[in-house]
Amino acid sequence: MSPSDYPVTGLPAPDPSYSPVRVVEIQLTALADNDDPVEDAGIKTAYNFASPANRRSTGPVDRFVRMVRGPQYAPMVDHVEAVSGPMERGDGSAEQRVTLTGPGGRTVTYVFGLSKQRGGPLDGCWLTDRVLVD
Repeated sequence: MSPSDYPVTGLPAPDPSYSPVRVVEIQLTALADNDDPVEDAGIKTAYNFASPANRRSTGPVDRFVRMVRGPQYAPMVDHVEAVSGPMERGDGSAEQRVTLTGPGGRTVTYVFGLSKQRGGPLDGCWLTDRVLVD
């Protein structure tokens, strides 16, 4: 990963004050209006909240955008409804199920897996390790 592609500037970025619930909310809000304020801003916001391990396997940002636009994650982009289940927290980890209705009416439930980062520039930040179809 080149340092120039992370974080994507001008978009929400990790902060240690954000709870895991807030981290998922920020991503869902951005994805619901994906092209505001710029093209793919929602997907790039999700990239900003991807953990370093997640970014290593899904980045750089252009590759991440293509992945999210693919069939598995497409319902997230410009979704019209999001129903979030409870955040289940463990020691330094959290998981939340979110059911999204895509712009075409397709409904998909995703499981967001997050972890609290330890050490480095993202110390104390909750970040997304994985998003799986439930």
